Amino acid sequence: MPNQYRKNAGIVVFNCKHQVLLCKRNDVAESWQFPQGGIEQGETIGEAALRELKEETSLVNVKLIKSLDTPARYTFPPKIIRKMQAHGYKNIGQDIYWSFVYFDGNDTQINLQTAKPEFSDFRWDTMENACRLAVDFKKEAYQVAQKAFFQIAANWEKAVIDHKKQNNSD
Repeated sequence: MPNQYRKNAGIVVFNCKHQVLLCKRNDVAESWQFPQGGIEQGETIGEAALRELKEETSLVNVKLIKSLDTPARYTFPPKIIRKMQAHGYKNIGQDIYWSFVYFDGNDTQINLQTAKPEFSDFRWDTMENACRLAVDFKKEAYQVAQKAFFQIAANWEKAVIDHKKQNNSD
């Protein structure tokens, strides 16, 4: 039996104000989430995260800080599983591998009007609100991201300083 959980890259984009990027879904009213998408065969978690981020938000001026090797799993509710199966999908949920990406650019670099728009709006918010706003079946996966994010935030200044040094040496 093939794996019923699709490998997925979830991307937590953060800025120097300790805010995270949330995007409003096109297909679900008032549903905010992190960018995410499938990991293609042969891709690393980080490669998939950066590709999905570009596809969904047009962001490319970012620095990948860390990707988690262990996924957080979530199962879709029965209604979503039926809808997906009607479209030929076989998975019942996703194994989401979180990546944390630093962005020090300008909001004008975020373009949601992509080839296949998934989002209609974006905002910067706290990690706590990201977890609160996540759909119920994703909340535990978002809490995994939150825990890792706070560990990464402990080294925040080093990541920001390293990013600025790298940009200044280019």
